[in-house]
Amino acid sequence: SNMTKVYNNITHSFINAFNGLRLAVSERNMKIHICIAVITVILAAIVKLSPVEWAVILLTTAGVFAAETFNTAIENLSDKVCPTYDNTIKIVKDLAAGAVLIMAISAIIVGLLIFIPKIITLITCLYSTLQ
Repeated sequence: SNMTKVYNNITHSFINAFNGLRLAVSERNMKIHICIAVITVILAAIVKLSPVEWAVILLTTAGVFAAETFNTAIENLSDKVCPTYDNTIKIVKDLAAGAVLIMAISAIIVGLLIFIPKIITLITCLYSTLQ
């Protein structure tokens, strides 16, 4: 039936998406991003972020992962289309890498904006408790 076809298309879309996620996670740079994300989540749990702060951290982290995944896709496509050196392909790859850098820098800034006040408060509380 038509419903079965729609269900199969959705199922295949999810299978393909999870396969893409598995491939992205196997990349060296993505492993670095995952380590940073795990440390961020542990730190976020320790300093007790508000729901909005959690949302900002999670969206920023997802943005870095998405940018890195697009970068990997563009690199793979570029290498397939043009296995030899090509200046236009180099520009395309540099632009994709630049997008990751933009997202990573914004993630660092977001992290500093959220965590520095929390850490200062934590240190101040500990200091006043020890007095």
